Amino acid sequence: MKRRRKKHAVKPHRLGQIIASIITLGHVPALWTGNIYQGFLKRGCVPILNCWGCPLSLFSCPIGALQHFFNLQLIPFYIIGFFGAVGMLIGRMACGWLCPFGMLQDLLNKIRSIKWRLPRWMTYVKYAVLVIVAGVIAWFTAEPWFCKLCPAGILEAGIPLVLVDRTGDIRALVGWLFWTKIAILVFVVGLSIPIKRFFCRVFCPIGAIYSVFNRFSLFHLRIETEKCKNPNCGYCAKICPMDLNVYENPNQKECIRCMECYYKCPNVALTFGFTKQSSNSVK
Repeated sequence: MKRRRKKHAVKPHRLGQIIASIITLGHVPALWTGNIYQGFLKRGCVPILNCWGCPLSLFSCPIGALQHFFNLQLIPFYIIGFFGAVGMLIGRMACGWLCPFGMLQDLLNKIRSIKWRLPRWMTYVKYAVLVIVAGVIAWFTAEPWFCKLCPAGILEAGIPLVLVDRTGDIRALVGWLFWTKIAILVFVVGLSIPIKRFFCRVFCPIGAIYSVFNRFSLFHLRIETEKCKNPNCGYCAKICPMDLNVYENPNQKECIRCMECYYKCPNVALTFGFTKQSSNSVK
């Protein structure tokens, strides 16, 4: 009799996303005060996009911190070490289990519509965003330009701050940059309906950093090829939120380690662990 993994009422990674959202966006007093939390916790970063200016945010965004050091023309050793530690341990898993903006894209893609496959070359755009926008431009202009254009930032911080503004001072500052960010958010949300995780795959600089570590991280997915009776069934690719053919390489750079393929593989052919990739995995 074929062994099947236990079915979950809520997807494990979705539960992780919900818990992470509650923790990172847990400044409840902001709901009636509208004030941005600036306490001790803000000194630390979470390993995902999390706008510093969001009234509900308890922590800082690592990309915002990276640009802060670049704005001062300093080498961000702390942030490099932070990204390196997370990447070497779990690769891009934080994107799949912790990111609220990633969860939003997952939910948007569930809306019934014609679905499009993203051209592979577009997944390299995020490296240019990381190096040019969050790196070179931030260094030479002393301005955090990725934060200024980030769609997660306008959703978490820009819009709420304008809505709860009691004095009118923030509304008075609304100009072309605010509406540019709104346009970027509408663009990303619109394309996240037909395309799986559009922002994560095309524009996210954090995803670009972690993707480099997927092949080398301690956490690895493995395929037991003797159990995969029909590698052309395509089921893993169908359910993958990043539109990947897992059978070709379970640790490719775009994998966010959401573990959907592990839980739902009809042949129970995937395993995982904090070890080197086994030799029977397909390259």
